[in-house]
Amino acid sequence: MASPEVVGFGSYLSLLPETIDALRFRFPSGGDVDIMTILRGGLNYPIEEACFRSGVRVRDMHFVSCERIIEDHVITGLDIKYEKLRITQDRTLVIGDIIATGDTLKMCMDEVVDRFRRKGGSIRKIVFFTIGGTRAIPLMERMTEQIGALFPGFEGFECFFYEGVFSVYRDKGVSGINVPDIDFCWNEGIVSPEFRRYIMDRPDALFEKCIIYDGGARRYEIPVHFREVFDYWEGILERADKIDPFALACEKLGYAGPIGYEEWLAETGFEDLPQKGLRQLWEDEQALLRRAGELSVRELAERRINEISNVSKLYE
Repeated sequence: MASPEVVGFGSYLSLLPETIDALRFRFPSGGDVDIMTILRGGLNYPIEEACFRSGVRVRDMHFVSCERIIEDHVITGLDIKYEKLRITQDRTLVIGDIIATGDTLKMCMDEVVDRFRRKGGSIRKIVFFTIGGTRAIPLMERMTEQIGALFPGFEGFECFFYEGVFSVYRDKGVSGINVPDIDFCWNEGIVSPEFRRYIMDRPDALFEKCIIYDGGARRYEIPVHFREVFDYWEGILERADKIDPFALACEKLGYAGPIGYEEWLAETGFEDLPQKGLRQLWEDEQALLRRAGELSVRELAERRINEISNVSKLYE
C-alpha cells in the first residue's frame, strides 16, 4: 500500500489476508454482523469477502456517502448525498474506511446513530478497519461516550490499523506541496517495524506523496489517482533545487537527524517489542539519513515519473 502503482483489484487484495486474520481473531466461533460502508472509500476494504472466508455471517449491508468538498487542495466541507440503512436492534457494525482528520467518520456516525435512535434500533459494538491516523483514537473515545449515552448496551469500538497508526501533514511540508489533513506521514505516529522494514528495502517509497496510500481513487478512479501522483512528483521536480534532501528524509522518517538506538526505540514506540531485527532496522535508517544529503531530488523525481508513466498508460 506504499506503492502508488498498486491499483484496482490489487489494492483490494493487499488488505484481504490481514482482514481475514483479524476477523478470525475477533470472532473465533463465527458470529453475525452488519457491514456499514462509507462511500466511496469503504468500498476499497474487503470486509464482505473476509467475513465470508472467516465464517462470519453478514446480516445487513448499510451504505452512507460522505464526500469531501475540496477547493484548491483545501477541504472546505463535507456532504452526505446518499444513505441506505436497515434499522434493527443490538447490531455489531463492521466498517472499513480511511481516517485522516476523522471528520467524515464523525459526520457519518452522527447520521447513523441518530437514525438508529429515532427508529428504535440499537448498536452493540463497532469493529473498525482502517488505514488511519492518530486522530482516530480520541475521536473513537469521544464517540464511545456519546453512543453509550444513547445505547446503554454499547460496548465500544475495536479498531484494527493496517501497518500502524499514521499521522497527517499539518502543513505543506519540506517539499512545499504536501496536502494538509490528507497526506499521511510517520511523524508522531506508531508504525509497525514490518512496514518500516518494507520501506527501507524500497527507499524510493519513503519519498512518496503519502507514506501509505488509502486506496480511494486508485481503486475506482485510477486515472484520477495517477494524476494526483504525477502532480506531486512534477511538483517535486519543479522545486528540486530548493528542497533540502536531508530535511526531507528526516521529515519522512519522523525524527530529526541520526539518533542513537535507545532514542530511536522511544521515537518509534518500539521499547516493549522483541528486539529481533530492530537494531538492524535502526542501522539501516541511520545509514539512509547519512546518505540523504547526497540524494539527487531531481533524479529521484525523474525516475519516479518515468516508472509511474509506464504503468499509468495501461489505464488511460
